[in-house]
Amino acid sequence: MTKTDPLYRVQFVSNGESYDVYVKSLSQSGLFGFVEIGEFVWDTHTGIVVDPSHEKLKSEFADVTSTYIPMHNILRIDAVSKKGTAKITKLDNKSDKVMPFPSPIYTPNKE
Repeated sequence: MTKTDPLYRVQFVSNGESYDVYVKSLSQSGLFGFVEIGEFVWDTHTGIVVDPSHEKLKSEFADVTSTYIPMHNILRIDAVSKKGTAKITKLDNKSDKVMPFPSPIYTPNKE
């Protein structure tokens, strides 16, 4: 990866878990209300200690070239200069501070 290649950290919620992934490709999808991410970047663990949530992410997205995330599930998108560790964190209902985006996003006129 060169200095000019963009790298994004995308944080989103899925099935009661918070996902943090690193991708090179990020765009508004042709599907209304979705964000398309692709070209996943994974850590190459050289040490003995392996993070099980990182390995779960790698296996979940192993054959995925791009995925579409509903816009209201996105928590944050950051352009970053270096990759970190992708991870999954279980959301606790008591400490969950994630507020869902008001629905519906688009309401057609009833004319």
